[in-house]
Amino acid sequence: MMGPMSAAPRTRSPRGHGDELREEILDAAEELLVETQSEDAVSIRSVADRVGVTAPSIYRHFEDKASLMFSVCDRQFDRLDAELRAHREAETDPVAAVMACGRAYIRFGVAHPETYRIMFMGHSDLTPEQYRDEVMAEHGAFAGLVQAVQAVADAGRLRPGIDVMQTTGLLWANVHGVVSLRISKPNFPWPDLDEQIDTHCGVICAALFP
Repeated sequence: MMGPMSAAPRTRSPRGHGDELREEILDAAEELLVETQSEDAVSIRSVADRVGVTAPSIYRHFEDKASLMFSVCDRQFDRLDAELRAHREAETDPVAAVMACGRAYIRFGVAHPETYRIMFMGHSDLTPEQYRDEVMAEHGAFAGLVQAVQAVADAGRLRPGIDVMQTTGLLWANVHGVVSLRISKPNFPWPDLDEQIDTHCGVICAALFP
């Protein structure tokens, strides 16, 4: 595979425009991650070349490569959060809203394999502090799923003996299993994605929301 082409030297941003450079760095890193489909193939130098700055300019905004990669993924999963919210709010039935979230989550994860791998399939000791597990549990897509399950519980349709957080964890484990296996075993003879999504979401929802 050919390496990414270097960009022309970048004109230095005016004083006070550091946020603009930060966004350019994130854009470049995301482009390279999509192009290469490999976190290992994206280096601080390649990102700097793409933006047209020196490597030290990157380090003024990101402590290290891990922080840069997780920041790229953070933007991606902000989009996931917005997508799940849109699917959830489009449904009037609370169980249908949870199923819609599950379907959207699987499709999104399969469509963005490398960012998903970084966020949810990497070594926990490499995770930057601001993305630690406790933070993930309280914000973003997971928090939205908790709200969706809470709506099911408020409607009296949650299986007795299991609480909202336990139910949400089971749902996440189910959809994560589909995504992670499809990413890590792409050549396995999986069924059609839509068929697999409908089967998994239907079975888990039938078990949890009788």
